[in-house]
Order: sequence, then C-alpha cells, then structure tokens
Amino acid sequence: MNRNPPANDANRAPDPDAWYPVAPPAPRKGRGAVTNLQGRYEVDQREAYDDGWQYVESPSDARERSDEAGAQIDEQANAQAGERETSEPALRTQIYEERAKSILTRNQSPDIPFNVSLNPYRGCEHGCIYCFARPTHSYLGLSPGLDFESRLYAKINAPELLARELAKPGYEPEPIALGVNTDAWQPVERELRITRRVIEVLAQRQHPFAAITKSSLIERDLDLLAPMAERQQFMAAITITTLDADIARTLEPRAATPSRRLRTIRTLAQAGIPVGVSIAPVIPFVTEPDMERVLEACAEAGATSASFIVLRLPWEVSPLFQDWLAAHFPQRAERVMSRVRDMRGGKDYESSFSQRMKGTGLWADLLKQRFHNAVRRLGLNERRHGILDMSEFVRAKAQEQKRQLDLF
Repeated sequence: MNRNPPANDANRAPDPDAWYPVAPPAPRKGRGAVTNLQGRYEVDQREAYDDGWQYVESPSDARERSDEAGAQIDEQANAQAGERETSEPALRTQIYEERAKSILTRNQSPDIPFNVSLNPYRGCEHGCIYCFARPTHSYLGLSPGLDFESRLYAKINAPELLARELAKPGYEPEPIALGVNTDAWQPVERELRITRRVIEVLAQRQHPFAAITKSSLIERDLDLLAPMAERQQFMAAITITTLDADIARTLEPRAATPSRRLRTIRTLAQAGIPVGVSIAPVIPFVTEPDMERVLEACAEAGATSASFIVLRLPWEVSPLFQDWLAAHFPQRAERVMSRVRDMRGGKDYESSFSQRMKGTGLWADLLKQRFHNAVRRLGLNERRHGILDMSEFVRAKAQEQKRQLDLF
C-alpha cells in the first residue's frame, strides 16, 4: 500500500489506494477530551485509520471524472477532514458505586502544601482537559480520556470510613485537603451528597480541612463551612483559569462558568470564609494572557490569596491535551507546545519536585514575575492564609471508638 499523501497534481486522478491523513478528532459537546485514549497499562493498542468514508465521493467515482475534477475532489476532501464535526451521540455519564477500603491518602511530596487528602470520587465530570489526575483512570483499566469524565466511581462509604479513621485511639489531626484529585462538588454530588456527609463528620469532630473546587455547589454547604471557618477550621480555594467563557466552555466544559465562580468567591468571603484563587494551570497563549485580569477580578470579589501552577502534562495528559489543541486551537497548537517545552527543558513534562509546578527557564521566570507583581499590586497574600487550628479536635471516647471499629 502506498503510504505517501496524495499530491494535488492536476495531471492525475486520486489513487484509491493512497494514504489520506486522518482528520483531527472532533470534540463532543459538553466533554473536554476529544478521544478515549487508551491507558498506558492496556495490552492491546488501537490506531486511527482513515478509510476514506468521510469524503464526498469515493476514489472510484473520482477516477471517472476529469483530472481537473479529481484534483478538486481531493482538495475538498482534505478541507472536510479538518472542518468536520462529530456525529457521535451525546456521551452519558455513568456512576458506579465503590466501597473503598480506605479514604485518607498520605502525601510526602515536598512541593504540595498538605500531607493528607480525601477524594470522595474517582473521575470528574467537569472534564477539564488538563487535569493531572486523568492518568489515575488507567489503574482501573479505563481511559484517561472520555472515560475519566463519563465513567465515575462514587465512594459511597467515604463518610463511614472517615468517621472510623478519626475515632482511632492514636489518630493525630492534621489538615485534610478535600477534592484534590477530583472535584468534591462535581455535578453528581448534587444528588449523591457524599461530600456533604464527609463535611458533617469533620464538623462533628471539629477537624480542620481545606477544599479546592470549580463548583458553585460548595455554597450549598455554607451552613457547615461558615461555622468551621469562624473557628479557623476551614478555608477554600476556587480555581479560575480564565475569564473567557468561550475558552472555559471547551477547557472545563462542565465546571461553573468563570463569572459564576467569581460569584462563589464573593459568597464565601461574605460568609467569613478565607478564600483564595488558584490559577491552575496557566496555559501559554490560551489562558496565560488572562492571568492579571483573573487576579484583579478575584481580588475585587474578596479573595485574599492567590497561587498559580504552570500546565502539567504527565503521562496520557500530554496526547489528550494536544488532541484538544488540534481540535480547538489548531493555529496556536505549535506555539503552545513550543512554549510548554521551553519551560520543561525541551520535554512535554518534567516531573521533578523542583520543576513540575512552576517550570524553569526564561519564560517560566517571566511568568513568575508577572504573577508576583500583580499579587503585590492587588494586596493578595499579605495576610497569613492557611493556618488552621487543630486544638479543638474532638477525640472519640473509648465507648465510641469501640463502636466505630465494630462497624467494620
């Protein structure tokens, strides 16, 4: 078989056995990933192959035309390959119940500001294309692509596991980070209320925790969060990557809109909850131009702290993100990846603790300067933020400890 692309030569008809370029994957409405890329642990691999059915006319029909007409069909086919839209049906979200064996995850990474985290769900319906947690779906034999945002696992026994953990005789409290890998207030939480019940356990024990989210659903739980914040037992961060709703719609398709997230910052701040903004990730030439505007809007809404992380592309996230770029920003794709590699030592990703969050090199340094200049100008990060009080933690009595342990 001839593997060379057909030449647009007016003196010959299209070759029916010629290789035609596979069109970029077409995005699905309401989803971030444009493919269901196989996980790195899969034994069998699939490769896209263009069999020509997307063309207006088959090569055999084209042969019957004049050389000039055949060349026109070839050009038309190539144009359609780049412009076609998906004809796939809407992808329904599926929820699977999981009875987890443990619920608290210990972290020893020196570049992460917490040691313990809790995630009520696996996978996230927000569908953020850049999510660093996407590769975790590979451990389940599922795709980090569309599966990650449409095949979700709900840890239905998370509140009970947490209650048991906090009741252990030797338990020593330290701040818990809620919803780090996947958003604890993602759309399915509205019905399942697992996060709500987890917070009830934490509130009962007066156990400090912090949360990061893109969801306005956090406002539902203000009756629990505000009293804890008053006792210095809770703080929040809202992730806003851009104020451009059109970009956000493709980047984070099922998260709250940027304007709605700003309103959430205002609501939390007015309720007395310390709230910061996380600009994560900063994507060169896509969200990066918006960084100062995001900081200004969040400061005006009541945020008192800010942080940023440069785009991270571990494992399968790199090809998934590049497919997304090809589908939504084809003219910028090469520039974006070139700048990413400038900040990653020539690679798509550098996983070392000293580099993975902020990058290195000239462009990374300029980004840091822009961020720090804006933060200083807006008065962000001036107050001590993130100091949670452990002293009021309510330990379980011996009888209650036994009852909790007997449940398992």
